[in-house]
Amino acid sequence: MPDILIADDHPLFRDALRRAVLAAIPEASVHCADSVHALLGLIEQFPDTELLLLDLHMPGARGYSALVHIRSQNPGLPTIVVSGHEEALIARRALAHGASAYIPKSASAEDIVTAIRAVLDGDVWHPQGLLGEPTDLKPDEAAAAAQIALLTPQQFRVMSMIAEGLLNKQIAFDLNVSEATVKAHMTAIMRKLGVNNRTQVALMASQLAVDKEGMPALPAIEE
Repeated sequence: MPDILIADDHPLFRDALRRAVLAAIPEASVHCADSVHALLGLIEQFPDTELLLLDLHMPGARGYSALVHIRSQNPGLPTIVVSGHEEALIARRALAHGASAYIPKSASAEDIVTAIRAVLDGDVWHPQGLLGEPTDLKPDEAAAAAQIALLTPQQFRVMSMIAEGLLNKQIAFDLNVSEATVKAHMTAIMRKLGVNNRTQVALMASQLAVDKEGMPALPAIEE
């Protein structure tokens, strides 16, 4: 019974994806998450997962950052990106970051089933007419992806929370760890990203945003 993961914070669309997965693989065991934090827990719980369907926009996901991190930690896990964006450039960037398919949320149930089957067969899939010519990542985006790929899952969780503007005490509470542990993670994150403070951490994460105009304000530097 293959394990399939779905990560999307919209219950109705999550249910639609679940039905599409079961239509494509009736014997599948489907596990759902509504945040990146919950998704990372599922990946740890089900290490032999055969497919992930990942929304670009949900708590803990900052554009392509979750895709980059998960692909770096689990290179053998095929990942289908699902998104409300219809732009070909966004689809091309997702594929450049390691996605095996890109599904707009406007896609039909039949297309979603087709995409799932194609990816499980080892193919790359996108809606007809959406993709166009391959896209090279901009240097800053490629560099940020390479550095974020170095983070451990817990460091990635902390980085995502920093990028959302949370303070150390809030991060400690949400992760059920001490502030000293958060500070230790911060030190490791800044070293791996090659930056000096939490504002620069958030700037690094912003390089992987889909729409930078919709980004939250950068966090203040916390001593």
